[in-house]
Amino acid sequence: MIRAATEADVPEILAMIRELAEYEREPDAAQATAEQLHDALFGEHPAVFAHVAVDGAGADGAGADGAGADGAGADGAGADGAVVGMALWFRNFSTWTGTFGVYLEDLYVRPHARGGGHGKGLLATLAAVCVERGYRRCEWSVLDWNAPAIGFYRSIGAVGQDEWTVQRLTGDALEALAAQAPNGVAR
Repeated sequence: MIRAATEADVPEILAMIRELAEYEREPDAAQATAEQLHDALFGEHPAVFAHVAVDGAGADGAGADGAGADGAGADGAGADGAVVGMALWFRNFSTWTGTFGVYLEDLYVRPHARGGGHGKGLLATLAAVCVERGYRRCEWSVLDWNAPAIGFYRSIGAVGQDEWTVQRLTGDALEALAAQAPNGVAR
């Protein structure tokens, strides 16, 4: 079963974020706290959204069509098993299409639950969000050495954007550039 995350899922989501960081060989990079994650997902102005895969909802963890379903209310009802996967995402905007899209920040399925349809169910749920809301894209990044993930993404029809590279400012470089803002902090 795939369902929208609830506040009760925050500890498991945070644990999976740390497990993902371990898998991606960056264990010290996962510094988010439960409070930060809770505020981002459930605060006054949520900016991040999450769906979780729950074991025990069927052989493949998704609905008969493979797309999964939001099977829980805000109180978490319908969660009849352990949380074994997650998809954290936020809206982005394409100036080229003039529409919003989904950017998948993290997709993770715990090792013991892989191969059970949870990852596909999570991605199918995000695709359904896009189609239902008129969003034209669902995008994410994957490490170039992660051959199993890349193979899985190709199997569902995802196309690599090899001509684009991710750019990132952090730490001292971010601070130095921010100090050059002509009018201070823009709001």
